[in-house]
Amino acid sequence: MKAVGWPWWTFDSGAAVGALFARVLALISLCAWLSLGAQVQILIGSRGLLPFGEFMRAVQAEPGASIFQLPTIFWWFHGDAALTVGVALGSALSIAALAGFRSRLCFASSTALYLSFAVVGRDFLSFQWDNLLLECGLLAAFLPTRAPAPTVHFLFRLLLFKLYFESGVAKWQSPIDDWRDGSAMTYYYQTAPLPTWLAFHAHHLPIWWHHFESRATLVLELVVPFAIFGPRRARLGAAILFTLFQIANAATANYGFFCYLAAALSLFLLDDADLERARARLGPLVPAAIGRIADRWRFALAWGAPSIDGADAPAPGSGRAGAGHPWLGRAGASLFIAVSLIGGLYSFTEPGRLLTLAGPIFELNERFRLVNSYHLFAAVTRERIEPELQTLAEGDPAAQAENGNDGDGAWTAQDLWHKAGDPRRAPDFVAPHQPRVDFQLWFYGLGFRRREPAFVSALVGRMCEDPAAVQPLFRAPLPPHPTAVRIVYWEYAFATPADKRATGAWWRRARVATRRAIPCRRATR
Repeated sequence: MKAVGWPWWTFDSGAAVGALFARVLALISLCAWLSLGAQVQILIGSRGLLPFGEFMRAVQAEPGASIFQLPTIFWWFHGDAALTVGVALGSALSIAALAGFRSRLCFASSTALYLSFAVVGRDFLSFQWDNLLLECGLLAAFLPTRAPAPTVHFLFRLLLFKLYFESGVAKWQSPIDDWRDGSAMTYYYQTAPLPTWLAFHAHHLPIWWHHFESRATLVLELVVPFAIFGPRRARLGAAILFTLFQIANAATANYGFFCYLAAALSLFLLDDADLERARARLGPLVPAAIGRIADRWRFALAWGAPSIDGADAPAPGSGRAGAGHPWLGRAGASLFIAVSLIGGLYSFTEPGRLLTLAGPIFELNERFRLVNSYHLFAAVTRERIEPELQTLAEGDPAAQAENGNDGDGAWTAQDLWHKAGDPRRAPDFVAPHQPRVDFQLWFYGLGFRRREPAFVSALVGRMCEDPAAVQPLFRAPLPPHPTAVRIVYWEYAFATPADKRATGAWWRRARVATRRAIPCRRATR
């Protein structure tokens, strides 16, 4: 039976699609929380790189500062324990949503909590996929799993359209025209922030293939998204292409939970009947125990916050459906569309007089990061500059600490777990975990000649004065009392297949600069 209601282009996605997406989103959200929990103290703890307590105290000291300007619960909690409890609570909410217990209430709470961390996390939680998780969480707070919700499903499809189409527009507007001239993918695999070992092999495919990939990506992001609002066959074709695209992304680079979340959004291009057909075909292949668990989850409770469609399942034994206000849902959907349009116009056009009038709405939305624009890989960098942190062990001549270019043999390279480092070490798979310091150091390498960001200065300082605080970032034990720390900048490129076979090296590298060594105060006292 076709779902009815506003809008009329509901296709046939209904409760089954909503329930499946809710479970997948809960699982991805759990991965995001666990990944954050594994590094949150290093990132923003009291001994971390950007201590959030100092940041919040500085903000609160400013006249007129309010939670409306920085929406975070950490206005009231400044200790490291608050970070640990917050991550534990976020993980628990994700597990509850995964189990189907009041999933919408769990998504609403988890999203508000993740926003709190994103605000105080600053550079470390500023990625577009953090915004995507927040936006999905906002919509999931209104997504029923036991009744059709055409308005919410439409908004999820609109989010999927924004993700691809806006990224395509950004590529089309690339200042170096690398996507249109076909050269983007000739550099992408070896300059991606955290490539996998499969990227090595992809990079060495023929040039004509990379030119095809570049232009095919434009078609995928600028043309195919319109199939999201088309008939069933067009939508299924788009779902297949989007999914294959994200599989290729996940196979060749580590983008945390992004590829999985982007692929999950394609579920809204399916009908409930498509899921039933898939279940019927895959059912005989699934072990009986897993099948029973899946059946139980299909009927798990999933009620809490009201759907903006006013559609939801009745509470067990209540004998009545949840009351709703369809006009309120339509107003909320219209607001979401309007803010999305304003954000897109601000990102990809020159603001005119009319758009300037919408400036306050844009600025307000920037604070809450709940309705976003996306511009993934607008241009592909053509060189890979890796900053390498080096330490001078205690007891080495002080003169060497004063000279960043001499006495290289006395310096020890301290490799991070997921950076390029030793050319003989294969790039690894780490997603859906996102090592955020490793990732941000890639951005730092792009502009290393400019002033270094605060977290880099803090990292050098911690290596000098409190190595234990940042030890989990590094492969080898840090010296407890180094004499000095310096940064050496290397340009990396994938080795040729012949060199790889001969030497075992995945990378070739050349030094491009050395930062003057920073003496460690504790070592010089």
